[in-house]
Amino acid sequence: MSDKSKPLLIKRYASRRLYNTEASDYVTLEDISGFIRDGREVQIVDLKSGDDLTRQYLLQIIAEHESRGESVLPVDVLNDLVRSYMSGNVSVVPQFLRASFDMLRDGQAKMMENMTSMNPMAKMPGMEAMQAQQEAFLKAMTAGWGGGNKAKSAPEPEPEEEDDQGEDLDAIKKQLAELQDKLSKLK
Repeated sequence: MSDKSKPLLIKRYASRRLYNTEASDYVTLEDISGFIRDGREVQIVDLKSGDDLTRQYLLQIIAEHESRGESVLPVDVLNDLVRSYMSGNVSVVPQFLRASFDMLRDGQAKMMENMTSMNPMAKMPGMEAMQAQQEAFLKAMTAGWGGGNKAKSAPEPEPEEEDDQGEDLDAIKKQLAELQDKLSKLK
């Protein structure tokens, strides 16, 4: 079993091929992008010189996604990034970006925590399955936002028999209808 807390070491050979030292096979940029989306940190080093090439390859992954129309960074933000590199002054942009993404991850973790601890509907049948779907959605929406997803995930719901799921769904529908009736009376 691999140690997920340390970065996944990828070595670049002279042929420019990338080698995953953990799985002992060659990988592509798309594979590395997948590792990062799954929450793994990666470190890419040149086999011959030992130079750390991680930043270069991460920027290449971002550039490829942007060129395919998967735009995340608005043009004005890209202009500001270029300006920060071109100015002779020490830039605050890296610290700002790091703090912004840290706040985003912390906010996501708190939101997920609040969904479980303070939600009176959490005891409702089938709520765990809905919550797992919401967490998966949030993870997919924030994939690649530096440092992986630090949100606490709910335990995987145990598989239930078809009859139990149908009964749970019926109970949820009934409770939802009752809530809608109460809301319409309040208006």
